[in-house]
Amino acid sequence: MYAGVSTACLYPRVVEDALYDLALAGVSRVEIFINSHSELRRNFVDAMAQLMHRFEMTCCSLHPYTCEIEPIMLFSNYPRRVDDYLEYCRYYFTAMQQLGAKIFVLHGNKVPAASVNVERYAERFRRLADLGKSYGVVVAQENVARCTGASLNFLVQMKQALGKDASFVLDIKQAVRAGENPFTMLRALGSSIVHVHMSDHGEYGDCLLLGRGYFRWEAFLAELQTYNPECSVVLELYRSGFNHVTELVSNYSILKNRLDALGKGGV
Repeated sequence: MYAGVSTACLYPRVVEDALYDLALAGVSRVEIFINSHSELRRNFVDAMAQLMHRFEMTCCSLHPYTCEIEPIMLFSNYPRRVDDYLEYCRYYFTAMQQLGAKIFVLHGNKVPAASVNVERYAERFRRLADLGKSYGVVVAQENVARCTGASLNFLVQMKQALGKDASFVLDIKQAVRAGENPFTMLRALGSSIVHVHMSDHGEYGDCLLLGRGYFRWEAFLAELQTYNPECSVVLELYRSGFNHVTELVSNYSILKNRLDALGKGGV
């Protein structure tokens, strides 16, 4: 498994500066959160790719800024919107090819899971996933608490409907907010989990640095290893969750060391 940090941790710092800060601090793997259309322009993405090459960094995933309009575009009753959104996602997938990123993070619809037609949802997801495949990209559904994917029961049904095309991003803080147990989600979704947004939680909040809460994150990682040893695990924290970049990077080092130990057969 591979440790990383999301540029979203430094929001609202602009993405290229956040990336540079992480590069200078020695972070070798990142998730890039695109915050605006201008950040998808070829020359802009090329500059980020060159920066990562200079610092020997890799990008494992991309988070789109259009996640909030996915309900009215990808899951619309108006077919032209679906077509237009798929066409727009070509910008993301082209950028991901430039960056070497493989995982595209999808929030999805916001309709309560109980009222969603799973087969129709899966059909829309598959259309986007098929387009992603043509670019070498894996589209992965995230369990965002305010979205349809908050429900583990829905995700399980989605997995059954999609079969081998099902891929998921498991976000620990979002699971907690939705009242779901991260361990239960891990066991139910298994090897379909291709990416993890990592954080701790406890009496001081639901999005903390590792070691600041009571989440058994080391046991979680050990179990994750048995399902998908190639999974990327990135810290995705809010800027209010740490005081300085050095504190974030120190937590990244703890995460990386633990994953490295698991990869060598550590317990």
